Amino acid sequence: MSKKLLPAYLLTFVNVLGISILMPVLPFIVEEYGAPKWVFGLMLTLYSSFQFLGSPYLGAMSDSIGRKPVLVISQIGTLISWFIFLFALFLPNTSLIGISIPLIIIGFARALDGITGGNTSVANAYVSDITTREEKSYIFGYLGGIAGIGMIIGPGIGGMSSAGSMGYKGTIIAAIIISIIALIAIFLWLKESLIEENKSDRQKESVLKSFLIFRRIREINPKPIIKVLFLTKFFFSVMMAFYMGTISLYLIDLFQFDSSELGVFMLVVGIFLSFNQAFMAPRIIKKLGEFPTLLLGLGLSTLGLIAITLTDNFWLYIAFYYIMNLGLSLSFPTFNGLISIHADPKKQGAVMGISESINSLAMAVFLTIGSALYDIIHFQVYYIMAALPFTAFLIAYTSFKRYKAKT
Repeated sequence: MSKKLLPAYLLTFVNVLGISILMPVLPFIVEEYGAPKWVFGLMLTLYSSFQFLGSPYLGAMSDSIGRKPVLVISQIGTLISWFIFLFALFLPNTSLIGISIPLIIIGFARALDGITGGNTSVANAYVSDITTREEKSYIFGYLGGIAGIGMIIGPGIGGMSSAGSMGYKGTIIAAIIISIIALIAIFLWLKESLIEENKSDRQKESVLKSFLIFRRIREINPKPIIKVLFLTKFFFSVMMAFYMGTISLYLIDLFQFDSSELGVFMLVVGIFLSFNQAFMAPRIIKKLGEFPTLLLGLGLSTLGLIAITLTDNFWLYIAFYYIMNLGLSLSFPTFNGLISIHADPKKQGAVMGISESINSLAMAVFLTIGSALYDIIHFQVYYIMAALPFTAFLIAYTSFKRYKAKT
């Protein structure tokens, strides 16, 4: 393992941990304060909505002042947001115009974490700065494996820490400790990766511009293949938003999980994700290439989403879930790898910022919609989900044929 990539691995791990640690407890926190299920989706949406606003600024800022200062600022914002979350849990459950005050403050904390949490695009740009073309695809695969480790450890920490005497406060304290360690590590170990000649002039941008993704794409004028990847990623990201907004609720309903059991299940899911992204994805990418691997990933995602609705037998469900998980694991690194490979080195931060904005926009809009739809039609929402990676598959397949014809 290259030492130069250790900070990127750590950042990826902490980013995923910050989200996954809440997955087994947030549905129960929302329920404890008497809110309906869709509020769980809203809490996730607040993070993604503000990440959508912050991500392009952080990505473009990192192109002008460097990766390290932006990553430090971002991690400080995350740490402050966890302290605000913890403060909310100590408040009595009183209401303001019918809304729980602690939930309002928790929502504010998630928004603050989101607006400073666009560091995924900056971390990806950092990796792009320090890797060769040949390294990019499998390095992003390894990053996926690190994300999988975060998915293993995060829910386990969340479930076990909430089962102690401090309850959900224990989970947030654990998140604070992790954030402090990450901030110290970034400050001490991460070396600036953006060389002087690749720095771009910093431009003032309006908040409105964050919403104008098509305009931002036109301004950076990426290659046609990147535009296709952006479109494909949009459909994939909408599917992921629906998935994130519903999977905890579905598992609770299907198997009657409590927070600890949900944490253990997500630990198993994390093992799948880590194995698939760290070991399966790099090998399949090397054997098939990036585009065919993306097609395979989207196809397996479609099949898996349908399959997990066909049984309530736990072990059969696990088998079907693995199919879906493998599909997701093959798709994640190939999107990032392909975008990174084809992006202009002087615009890596901006391109990755747009890529992350597409993901954040989908999460911002469709997380709550997914939770609300689940409340109405239950598991049938997964049939809508399955149509999304299938559409992405068709777009990618058609584009791949054209791309091969030209090369």
